[in-house]
Parts: sequence; C-alpha cells; structure tokens
Amino acid sequence: MTTTLAGIRVLGHISPAFAPILTPDALAFLAELHRSFEPRRRELMAARTERQARLDAGEVPDFLPDTQHIRDGNWSISALPADLLDRRTEITGPVERKMMINALNSGAKSFMADFEDSNTPTWENQVEGQINVKDAYRKELSFSSPEGKQYTLNNEISTLILRPRGWHLMEKHVEVDGEIISGSLFDFGLAVFHNLKYRLSQGTSCYFYLPKIESHLEARLWNDVFTWAEAELAAPHGCIKGTVLIETILAAFEMDEILYELREHSAGLNAGRWDYIFSCIKKFRTNTDFCLANRSLITMTVPFMRAYSLLLIKTCHHRNAPAMGGMSAVIPIKNDEAANEKAMQQVRADKERDAADGYDGGWVAHPGLVAIAQAAWDPILGDKPNQISKQRPDVSVAGSDLLNFQPETPITEAGLRGNISVGVQYLAAWISGLGCVPIHNLMEDAATAEISRSQIWQWIRSPKGVLDDGRKVSKELFRQWLPEEVAKIHTTGRFSSTLDEAAIMFDELTTSEEFVEFLTLPGYDRLK
Repeated sequence: MTTTLAGIRVLGHISPAFAPILTPDALAFLAELHRSFEPRRRELMAARTERQARLDAGEVPDFLPDTQHIRDGNWSISALPADLLDRRTEITGPVERKMMINALNSGAKSFMADFEDSNTPTWENQVEGQINVKDAYRKELSFSSPEGKQYTLNNEISTLILRPRGWHLMEKHVEVDGEIISGSLFDFGLAVFHNLKYRLSQGTSCYFYLPKIESHLEARLWNDVFTWAEAELAAPHGCIKGTVLIETILAAFEMDEILYELREHSAGLNAGRWDYIFSCIKKFRTNTDFCLANRSLITMTVPFMRAYSLLLIKTCHHRNAPAMGGMSAVIPIKNDEAANEKAMQQVRADKERDAADGYDGGWVAHPGLVAIAQAAWDPILGDKPNQISKQRPDVSVAGSDLLNFQPETPITEAGLRGNISVGVQYLAAWISGLGCVPIHNLMEDAATAEISRSQIWQWIRSPKGVLDDGRKVSKELFRQWLPEEVAKIHTTGRFSSTLDEAAIMFDELTTSEEFVEFLTLPGYDRLK
C-alpha cells in the first residue's frame, strides 16, 4: 500500500493499528524534520567518508586543536531532571512488547528501549515499537501470550529512554519529496510528536540515547533537531535530553566538545564498549601495524579500553554530567549452576570496577542481572543519586593512550571459529527479525556481531593476522571453516530457515575487498 500526502510517500503498509501512529499530522512533522535537517545529515556522512580516507592515508587521530578553548573552558551541562538523576542500573532491550514490560518491571532505574542495535528494523518492528512506546509512556502497555499468560506494568516502572537509529541508517519505507527519510529522524520524530506534550503534562519529558556519533558536529545536529522539535511542539527549550554513546574511537577525542554542543540537552555520556572495539578495528582496518587478539581478550582492562573508560568519567564529571558504564554481554545460564555462578561473578566484577572507578551506573541485558548491578553501586552511592562529585583529577589520558591497541596476540583457531559461528548465527537471527539473541551464553546484538566479522576481515588482510600455531588467517582458511561452523549450527536446529542465507552474506562481508561500514546496511537491503 502506498500513501501519498504533501510530498510524503509511505511505502510500508498502514494497518488499522498503525494508523494512529502514521497520522497525517505526524507524517507532516516527519517531512519538515527531513526538509530541515537531511542536507546537513548528508554532509556529515560525506565527512565520515573523507575522514576515513585520511585515516587510510596514515592520519593519526588526536584531540582537536581548534576546540582547545572548549576543553579548557569553565562550563557545565544544564541541570538534570529528577528522573535522570539516579541511573545506577539501566537495562536495555528491543522495543518488543513483552520484553519492554519485563524490562520496565525489572527494578532497574532506567530502561533503554532500543530501535537500533538490538532491533531488526523491519517496518513492523519500527512502527509497532512506536505503538509500544506510546503505550508504555501512558502505562497502558500489556501483553497476552499464546499460552494465555498476562503481562502488565507495575505501578513503579523504570524511566524510559529511547535509542533511535544512528545517522547512517535510513527508513526506506518513507520518502519525502522523492528522498528516503533518515531512520534517526523517523524514530525520534514519531516518538516526540506523539509523546512529548503528554510527558510534559506528567512532569517529565522524552529522553534519548544517541548512537554511533563520530564528531561533535554530529552532536550539534542532534542538538539542533531537539531545539527544532521543542519549538515546533511549543515545548520548553532544553526539556528533551540526550545521552551520547561514546562508541567510536573518533568520538573519544571529542567528548568535551560533544557535551558542549548538547549542553542544554545533555544527560551525559555512555561507554558503548562493544561498538567502540568495532570502531577501532574499522577505522584502522588498513593500518598494517594494527591488530587485536581474540575478541574474548579485549576487555575493559586492556590499555586502550582502560584509557577510554577513565577519560569518559573524568570528562563527564568535570561538566556535571552523568558517566554511564557499558554493557556486560553475559546473561544467566540455565541448568548449569556452576557455569551460571562463574558468569554472574564476571558481571559482578565488571559492575564493581565501574562503580569504584566513578561511573554513575551501568547497563545490563537481562532482568536477572539488575540486582547484581544494583549491589555494585548501592554501597558506594547510598542515598546519593550519583557520584558526579567524584572528579578524578588523578586521571590523565593522552591521545597515544587511546591508541595503545593491546593485546595483539593470541589469535587462535578457537577465536576465529568463534567469530564465524557468532557472526553467522547473529545474521541468521537478524534477517529473521530478531535483533538480539543469546549465543554461547552471551547476549549478542549488532555491535558484538560487528566485532566478529570485522576482526576476520582485518586478520585476513593484516600481516599480523597469524594464528598462534603459525597459520596465516586467509580467505581460503576462512572459507574452509565457514561451512564447518555452519554445519555445527545446523545440528542445533537454530535459525534453520535463514542460516544458509546468513552464511552467504557473512562470506560476502568478510571476503569483499571493500570493507562494508555496517553489516546492518546490506542486511537492511534484504528486509521487506
């Protein structure tokens, strides 16, 4: 079904359930967002390409000389609203109805409802997600399982924070004046159009996590989008708040500047660790000196990750902004008490380190982990909502610290095979409509799958991409082991309908001479 209205074409179907979301007024709001900001978005995407070319030519990133005055300046972000002061536990997950209810009821202080990495962006998922968000804001979200089990919201629920898609992603089912609309503007625009005035009437507002930002200019664009939406909806300036995920290596050099651009709309920064590792691999993929060891060895305690983590805390607290810790991908393990206790100890250690370092809260991917995260922060915070007062003057991070990419070894057969298995299984899940899926007792989403596929691509091409037994990682070795790993997955019966298609796609992503910026881009082309 195609719907056309004042230069807008909706190519996705508009069912009776979708019609209250895709109203003429809402579509007109999206159209004006597109006309106002799409040219700048395209310029910024072109700037990303140009920057990558400079990195490929040997440019070494560093803190920007032109913005030294911002880093040296005496300024802070605007005051935080009451429901964003205490975020000691945040749970994340896709905008699926039952999962949202479980997350909002989990006891976590905040819930990040994800339109991005843990959500496959089918037309149905994106619009149904908007319906679910609207119902959640009004505490009308409910679900009845096929078995007849009823799910409803508790009286006390987590503060809802939405993550729209990144600036690089599009919504191909909506066109404005013949141009496809940005996925970021589509997700953000529908959410604020339908909910901002209601949220303000309840003494709160709409809050967002902003992903994949690579520069302060991209943060400036979000700030201008927020300002435009507030004016258009007759809302107070600064009422919309955004937390930026520092999940790209280039953004790590511009944390102060990103906070500054959003200072009237800022709710701090988050250490998006998995995408950050992927970004390091992606940005330095052609550098013959760059190589990282097995994915499992790239923890938050290795040199470049430790530097990034501590710099984020210091930067945020200096500007009176929350510093949010990243995700532990570990999830509870059923039917194996010993293995589960070992996994829970990993989560416990991760959260206790973040809390001791000064983070104001951290992410979990499962309701069963909320209590563990809470227990890490409660003894430190007590009755305080956060530890922004912990300023960390002892931390000094140079550009070279952020680029100290260790460890380089070992790269093992098990590590390579594990990357193949995870990458193929995740893609099989993604193209079947599942954006996050448990694999090998870890919750995998697009960010973790990106590490798996980008590592193999880089190992193949790097002179340092050598297994610990002396064999060079090559296309031939990859293609020898790919069908073997696919055969193992077939024996489990998981993702049987999409597994072979996913294997073909994973092969294309890994062996292509041109590096594909995000696996979700060709994946999106396969979605209806």
